[in-house]
Amino acid sequence: MKHNFFKVGAAAALTVTGVSAITSMKTVRAANFTAIKQVKISYLPGKSLNIWTNYENGQFMGYRAKDGTVWNVAETALDKKGNLWYKVGTREWIEARYTVDVTAGEKAEVSQAPTVKKTEAKQTKTTVNKKTAAVATKTATQKKAEKIAKVKKAKQIVNTAIKKTSQNTNQTSSTQATSKAASIVALAKQQIGKNYVWGAEGPDSFDCSGLVQYVYQKAAGVNLPRTTYDQVKVGQTVPLNNLQPGDLVFWGSTTAPYHVAIYVGNNQYVNAATPEQGTILQTVSSYFTPSIAKRVL
Repeated sequence: MKHNFFKVGAAAALTVTGVSAITSMKTVRAANFTAIKQVKISYLPGKSLNIWTNYENGQFMGYRAKDGTVWNVAETALDKKGNLWYKVGTREWIEARYTVDVTAGEKAEVSQAPTVKKTEAKQTKTTVNKKTAAVATKTATQKKAEKIAKVKKAKQIVNTAIKKTSQNTNQTSSTQATSKAASIVALAKQQIGKNYVWGAEGPDSFDCSGLVQYVYQKAAGVNLPRTTYDQVKVGQTVPLNNLQPGDLVFWGSTTAPYHVAIYVGNNQYVNAATPEQGTILQTVSSYFTPSIAKRVL
């Protein structure tokens, strides 16, 4: 059978739970609780007070509280005869008439150990709270870093996709331009040998700008203006040392040229030259050098 007496602190607990506090040699285990008061056993010197199972018709438990020991009181009760009793354990009672209330000084002495424990508990709680706050702060920082990393990664993916799309578009545009340029070169060469007629637009005879307009429209679906004065305004100006097949080369003023031809590669061009020459393939020479080149595709 276990008996749980209420603790009174470090000093008193030794007297309560040790063999010096109780006449029996059995050890009594103490229990924590909030005491309503503390009392000291005031019996006969050297004698001990019986402990009962109840305040009303209780039985002697075989344990006694030694004279002079301090006990915590959990409850008070009156028996049928009007005698006051104190509950000092889970089911342990003593008669109040054999006790005296503990003085303020004794309470301070007895309560010293629990105060230390409370302080330690408070310090522990503070430490735990700080650790919890630190963990929460770390978690928030980690979440923020993860979010930034995700946004950065998403931007990289988008930029890569845009770059890839742009490259594919450029490659497609370049491929299409190259294909159209090849068609222009092929059709231009097919016109070699046809007559030169001023103002003619094909398909049997041409003047210089009429040949260019005809070939571009038929081979690439590009509608160019009719005269050299307007054709020179179309497309992007390119260096004469960086010509590509399909480029247009002009002679005369860069704003109002008098002649135009289609560059077909290998430093050669096709043009409707003169009534005597007709449409011919010629090589760019130092004595008849174009003044400007335009890339329409």
